[in-house]
Amino acid sequence: MHINIQTLLIQIKKICEHRHVKLTAQRLEVLRLISQQYHQSISAYDLLNLLRTSSLPHAKPSTIYRALHFLLAQRFIHRIESTNKFMLCKYFLELSHNFVFFICNHCKQVTEQTIKGVEEILHHTAKLRGFVISNNIIESHGLCFNCTNSTHVSITNSSFLSQRK
Repeated sequence: MHINIQTLLIQIKKICEHRHVKLTAQRLEVLRLISQQYHQSISAYDLLNLLRTSSLPHAKPSTIYRALHFLLAQRFIHRIESTNKFMLCKYFLELSHNFVFFICNHCKQVTEQTIKGVEEILHHTAKLRGFVISNNIIESHGLCFNCTNSTHVSITNSSFLSQRK
């Protein structure tokens, strides 16, 4: 899936105006940088380095963290808990959605996929234990389709070659 970053940023500007929240130039630039990493997640310090080379050479870590805090609060981005990295929310136009992250251990691609019914299962199970869920993040680590196929081919070929010797 290919996105038009300019169109995306225009949509987000309109959403911020509608919500009466301020999308500063720095927040917008951080969002643009995250948007360029469409199928990847990025760390705060990698964002800081990109920000310093692209538009704000004297940016400080607090600049990034304030922008990330705002973008997370507005649900434009997600934090990948297991890697402490950030990525664009593909479904930010929806008021809320349940999702799972599929994170490739090999190529580091991160795919956000909406899922139906998991929230009800989690809340039901929590209720049985007397637990109230305030937040849930589901992350699955493994190999994406491309890496599974290339790994399978590599394993198959190396097994075949070692058997022939």
